[in-house]
Amino acid sequence: MPADTCLICQRIHAIQTHANAHFVCELETGYVVMGDHQHFRGYTLFLCKKHVEELHFLPKDVLQKHLAELALVYQAVYRAFAPDKMNCELLGNGDAHLHWHLFPRVAGDTPQPGPVWCLPREEMYSDAKRPTPAELSAMKAALKREIDGLLEARVEK
Repeated sequence: MPADTCLICQRIHAIQTHANAHFVCELETGYVVMGDHQHFRGYTLFLCKKHVEELHFLPKDVLQKHLAELALVYQAVYRAFAPDKMNCELLGNGDAHLHWHLFPRVAGDTPQPGPVWCLPREEMYSDAKRPTPAELSAMKAALKREIDGLLEARVEK
């Protein structure tokens, strides 16, 4: 898919033009954003800056840095939202641009234990699951605080 028609590239362009309200922060290889819908409170995406469709298409040095940053974002989401369990997925069947879904999970967040995708789409993507501006601001601030703290701890080592 050409980058100009890619939905993830369009979201990145919105970040770069300060038009994406869900943007949390920029890292070397990607952008951290809160998910549009928050059935799973703290649902976060890590969008690769480079438009590639598969993880192994990244140059080795970028791949290593990207995976290290993913691990940092994963840990920050865990700290910020205190879930029972984290789920992390790289799919790309709908939007082929490399991006990660980070789902903080808590007991009972789906009718039966299993992946988030077992939840009916109309429930997961209901407008009622969109955070209010105040909720979004609070989630972004909590996640940014954790990311900054983890980055600072790396520098101090």
